[in-house]
Amino acid sequence: MIDDLDRIMHVMDAAFDPAYGEAWSRGQVGDALVMPNTYYLLAGIDGSDPQEGQQAAGFALSRGAADEEELLLIAVDPAHQGKGIGSILMQRFIETAQDRGAVRLFLEMRDGNSAESLYRKYGFDNVGRRKHYYRRGMGTPLDAITFVLHKK
Repeated sequence: MIDDLDRIMHVMDAAFDPAYGEAWSRGQVGDALVMPNTYYLLAGIDGSDPQEGQQAAGFALSRGAADEEELLLIAVDPAHQGKGIGSILMQRFIETAQDRGAVRLFLEMRDGNSAESLYRKYGFDNVGRRKHYYRRGMGTPLDAITFVLHKK
């Protein structure tokens, strides 16, 4: 029997390029999931919740505080990319966070991340930059870009 942590880690291992150091360890995800105000969404291959015993095709992990919520991680297994699963997860994240009372949603991404177009599609605006935040081993450090979406 696979549990939701297994499902998240399956996608994480497939989707995150180790060169950027963005993936979380199983322990980090497990610790986050037991913290208050931490939420996750899973998507199956058609974007809906995965069926019992099936792996997830994507996930989103967020944390809320007061009237804000931050999208900590979002990923789609490369085998299922290009099918709209990322869009479904973004829409569900926005709706569920706002249902919980969030009026500002935040996320941060590595400069050059191809997901930027997805974030902008849903109305997220660039509000900040952290210089050289992502260290890539011997590679050139990359900036982190912060985005916000205000409830309309």
